Amino acid sequence: MELIGLDQIQLQILVYVGLAMLLGAAIGLEREIEDKPAGLRTHMLVAGVAALFVALGDVVVRRFNAHLGSELVRSDPVRIIQAVITGVSFLGAGTIIRRSAPRQVEGLTTATSILFAAAVGVCVALSQLVLAVGVTVLVLITLRGVGFVQHRLEQWWH
Repeated sequence: MELIGLDQIQLQILVYVGLAMLLGAAIGLEREIEDKPAGLRTHMLVAGVAALFVALGDVVVRRFNAHLGSELVRSDPVRIIQAVITGVSFLGAGTIIRRSAPRQVEGLTTATSILFAAAVGVCVALSQLVLAVGVTVLVLITLRGVGFVQHRLEQWWH
């Protein structure tokens, strides 16, 4: 087994997880400022764990291929992403609250931002760094900019 190559892969994964966490922090900071149930740390961890799981999927396949031969091990990377989405969706569902008032539901935007943080982590793990940064900017524009416009329109409407 080639330790030097493995060390480089581990360092690359560590850098990717760190980058995913920084981008997740940008989204989480906005949620923190808005005093939402899932904030800075949650979004950082979700983005980081998504990047870690996706990157480890590749490592697992390489390791088993080295020991068992490439004919025995097949990988479906979409399954790893599906597992991340399932786990994160369960986490996001915990932020959604239905109030007794008719049609009042809170936490949907936070749940969605958690899912977006996971997607950012997946982008980073797949070396789609420009996409990860661009999507993070779009999420922040949506959360801050559209939220501001929405608040102004609600004031004007009522």
